Amino acid sequence: MSSRTARRLPAGLLRELDHPADLFRNFGPNWFASVMGTGIVANAATGLPLHAPGLRTAAAVVWASAALLLVVLSSVWVVQWARYRQAARSHARHPVMSHFWGAPAMALMTVGAGTLEVGRDWIGLSAAVHVHAVLWTAGTLLGLVTSVWIPFKAMTGHRVAEDSAFGGWLMPVVPPMVSAATGAALIPHVAPGEGRLTLLLACYAMFGISMFAGIVIITQVWSRLVHHKVGPAAMVPTLWIVLGPLGQSVTAANLLGSAAHLALPRPQSTGAELFGFLYGVPTWGFAMMWLALAASITLRTARRHLPFSLTWWSFTFPVGTCVTGTSALAASLHSTALAASAVALYLLLVAAWLIVAMRTLRGALHGTLFLPPPAPARDARTTPADKAPAARESGFVLLTPIHRHDQQKT
Repeated sequence: MSSRTARRLPAGLLRELDHPADLFRNFGPNWFASVMGTGIVANAATGLPLHAPGLRTAAAVVWASAALLLVVLSSVWVVQWARYRQAARSHARHPVMSHFWGAPAMALMTVGAGTLEVGRDWIGLSAAVHVHAVLWTAGTLLGLVTSVWIPFKAMTGHRVAEDSAFGGWLMPVVPPMVSAATGAALIPHVAPGEGRLTLLLACYAMFGISMFAGIVIITQVWSRLVHHKVGPAAMVPTLWIVLGPLGQSVTAANLLGSAAHLALPRPQSTGAELFGFLYGVPTWGFAMMWLALAASITLRTARRHLPFSLTWWSFTFPVGTCVTGTSALAASLHSTALAASAVALYLLLVAAWLIVAMRTLRGALHGTLFLPPPAPARDARTTPADKAPAARESGFVLLTPIHRHDQQKT
């Protein structure tokens, strides 16, 4: 770092960067996963079948932190597009980073949902509804774009091999499911009639977008794990992303089912409520199986080396969706076992959030999370993941073998 830069910054701050402006140049959409992971801690707390003293106040503080983080990251992104447009555009062409374009959409809706759930205590119900509606609309539109645009780029532009599938492929197609789950809270605030019915039907349609796309991608991830094994250690946290569409779909199915009677006559409204149970419980079971599988692979990898990067936020939001889904099922079915499971999952979520938030804060202050991607290894295809050299901390995920190969060609 130059002496001029050193004089402008406190000792140690952004010490890994050649210049503080590099934090704008190398900023990526994956940073918005931190907003998702923080916001879900607040949102999940409000639905817990537990009323601990101070829980709602703590949730409000976390929600406010997520909202502030959203404003800060959005400002950084605006600066990047204004000053480093080529770098910003390159993310859409990147075979890994492009998938994280789904994160900003989900960050908007996560903060919006939190505004209605806990922010209303601070700003009032009317203002909270309007904020949620604006953020939900913006996030939904952006999410619908990413759900088509990013897969289109992958199908027509990116070179993809048989061993390329990873959890990040779900990121651009999950936002419509988040729209379905968070849109349910808006239904009671829409005037009865065609508008309310249209919103409900739109939420169910977006449920279908994510559900079917998610099934296709999860199948590919499973196949890659079986045939090509775990892969680079830094990609292991992305296995937890699979929990996102699973938990969020259980949440959406139950919340929409509970609100269906406001827009649909019987027997359709009864069927919608029943769907929450018939779909939710089997999907919850698969989510718990995947949670055990992902945790086992993560612990196995951590015993060797699990380098820190922003992919660690995959330990938060997806688990948070399992909390909201489990809580919704527990409330609908009056199940003590599911209520206990929701509390246990929430404790796991809070522990993961504390660890990841502290590591992210440290990496951001030192500047390591704003470094460009590591240089590709020439023997990436022949070096086993558990024998590969340790990676430095970076805001970018490590590239899978095919992605590294493509990086060399370009």
